[in-house]
Amino acid sequence: MEEFLLEYGYLVLFIGTFLEGETILLVAAYLASRGNLDLWTTIAVAGTGTFLGDQLAFWIGRRLGKEWFWQRERQWTKGVKRVLELIQRWDVWFILSYRFFYGVRNVSCFALGMSQLSFFRYMILNFLAAGIWATSFGMAGYYFGKAVEKFLGQAKEYELYVLAGLVLLAVLIWLAKRLRAKKTSVESQA
Repeated sequence: MEEFLLEYGYLVLFIGTFLEGETILLVAAYLASRGNLDLWTTIAVAGTGTFLGDQLAFWIGRRLGKEWFWQRERQWTKGVKRVLELIQRWDVWFILSYRFFYGVRNVSCFALGMSQLSFFRYMILNFLAAGIWATSFGMAGYYFGKAVEKFLGQAKEYELYVLAGLVLLAVLIWLAKRLRAKKTSVESQA
């Protein structure tokens, strides 16, 4: 994935977030922390991709309607029923948060389209949710990358000490095994 992002950049990020998104956004944000991509462009592209992908899924759910969906046996049927229940109780909170729960996004947009929620209301809430999601995951990936870079930088300073400690540990293990073997040998002779 990293190679695709380095070669094709924001186009791969857009397509990845249009379809699903968490992993590719985290990798892109990590690359931004290393200077290969721009963080704010990464967040904007990811937010746009997820927004447009979810708008399309909403439109398909609205256009095809409940009748088409319920006529077909699908693995999503139970999920769609649950999403429709949640929308009736907490539509705003559900729309703002469903991206953060793995496996919920795929079903949610279609179900939201089948609900009574207006297209305009969904578009506004979806826009806000996409921005919150892209910023959250983008910043998480970016700061994770910075933390890894800092850790690896500090590890180089202590590399010699860590190596000496590992050698010492290996010698101690070797000595312990040797002493145990001698003790076992002496006990078996007695």
